[in-house]
Amino acid sequence: MRRLSLALLALAALAGCGGVGRTSPESLRQVPLVSGAQIVSQTKQCDIGSNRFCALEAVVVDRQAGSSGALTAAEDRLLHRRGWKSSAGDDGDEVAADSPGQKLRVTYATAFDDLIGLDEHWIKRASSIEIALDRTVINRTPAMSIMLEVGPT
Repeated sequence: MRRLSLALLALAALAGCGGVGRTSPESLRQVPLVSGAQIVSQTKQCDIGSNRFCALEAVVVDRQAGSSGALTAAEDRLLHRRGWKSSAGDDGDEVAADSPGQKLRVTYATAFDDLIGLDEHWIKRASSIEIALDRTVINRTPAMSIMLEVGPT
């Protein structure tokens, strides 16, 4: 009986984030990024509420891009060429796209726009992502924030 209880407890823990039920994306490599873009910060953020899920959050920079807006526009064009379909972001400044087959959803915005969303409490990001976004804006590095989740909205 005790072994059964321990096994059920372990299964419940796995179901919470990234285990049973596939509530977490595997890797940011699942998202096509524009040529020259680099991930400078990434983390896994989980919501352990009643609808448990995990997301991969990242800050992407491209020093070749003319601006953060140009970077996000180029990313948008690339995703569409690869068959991703546009959908609404979490706030008015974000854009989202669902992968072919709707297995993944990526939400993205310029670094500055996501910082506004964070400041206004429209969105939440891990503190390491917020710090990385701050640094890109201060250094005037073209950057965007991305969040990858399993499934469509």
